[in-house]
Amino acid sequence: MSAAQEFWRWKEYRWHDPAVDWRSAEIISAGVDIGSVSSQAVILADGRLYAFSSQRTGFDSPESANQAMKWAMEDTGLTLKDLHYTVGTGYGRVNVPFADKAITEIACHARGANFMHGPSVRTILDMGGQDCKAIRCDEKGKVEAFLMNDKCAAGTGRGMEVFADLLAVPIEEVGELSLSVEEEPPPVSSTCVVFAKSEASALLRAGWPKNKVLAAYCSAMAHRVVTLLERIGVQKEFAITGGIAKNRGVVRRLEQELKLTALSSSYDSQIAGALGGALFAHTLETKRRKSGAVPATESA
Repeated sequence: MSAAQEFWRWKEYRWHDPAVDWRSAEIISAGVDIGSVSSQAVILADGRLYAFSSQRTGFDSPESANQAMKWAMEDTGLTLKDLHYTVGTGYGRVNVPFADKAITEIACHARGANFMHGPSVRTILDMGGQDCKAIRCDEKGKVEAFLMNDKCAAGTGRGMEVFADLLAVPIEEVGELSLSVEEEPPPVSSTCVVFAKSEASALLRAGWPKNKVLAAYCSAMAHRVVTLLERIGVQKEFAITGGIAKNRGVVRRLEQELKLTALSSSYDSQIAGALGGALFAHTLETKRRKSGAVPATESA
């Protein structure tokens, strides 16, 4: 592997369903989730998932929104003019230039998780790029309560990227490698990514193998979010959204601490926020057609 390789860089991707004819749809709705680390755009045709993209967020939120949507529409024939209603969500939700409305990522992740996992979901853990959110919702995906921990990147996607670079391990391999230990080591610092990085460097110098250091960090991440979940109250049917949901090392340790198994889905966990935004957009466009214009104010 090259010394210049960016081990933190995860693969960007896009998808669309060629079996769906968007031109025959009555409502084309979209959601754009501009996160601190990644951006997703989702397009629905009459409430059915048609296309999405996921890529790195740039320095400019409006441009990130434009690029995410442009990539999602690539090779589909769709243009922005074909979208009937668009919702912006995430860290940069108010900076989506073509959005009709901005809605918080908390509400959108709850709505998206409800679509992805069904009405039984009551507890959602959104493990984002720079924060974690524990969400409690009802059978319709409406938020009833939430807690958020955003004081430090430890326990988030960005913290995991830092560790991938530190250990020169591609980020997609971190979770599996962390599980290849004979016994669990004590966790490293879970309160600050800077302290955790310093501690991990010391462990490497002391002769710890990479898999053992990663196991210690994944364990720390899991414990940190379990504490957040326990404060809001975890019900049996719970789902994990966000990029860290793809890290089996964190998810398995989280499940072990909770003594529960997270719900699985064929949908991509990373598009939950944008999907929720697109679902809200479909509902709002339906209401607008029935009763007139919908005020473009933010709702939680």
